Amino acid sequence: MDAYGHVNNVVFLRYLEEARIDFLFRPDKDFQQGSVVARHEIDYKRQLVHRHSPVDIELWVTEIRAASFTLTYEVRDPDQVYVRASTVIVPFDFEAQRPRRLTVEEREFLAEYRDDADDKEEAVAA
Repeated sequence: MDAYGHVNNVVFLRYLEEARIDFLFRPDKDFQQGSVVARHEIDYKRQLVHRHSPVDIELWVTEIRAASFTLTYEVRDPDQVYVRASTVIVPFDFEAQRPRRLTVEEREFLAEYRDDADDKEEAVAA
């Protein structure tokens, strides 16, 4: 929280990280071969003030490329969006210290959660 009682902008990155880890590192499907964050983009839509009730974080895949993918998020309550964000993630070979291509299994997993972000944003605005 910042001096004004709002959730600090850095905390939102932590929220996104928790959602991303829950999504990518599942017992049945995971990215244990390695991945790194290449980029974050965050649009702050409303202030989130301190409260005891949780907020929801919706996450979906908006782009799958040969050696990267993009996750899009909304930090929200049922009736309002506080933050809309995206993260570009690059699969990474830590042993070789270089990016790698997505495996077939990773692409298939991501494709299950693929959604068009523009359609999602239009649905939220309606």
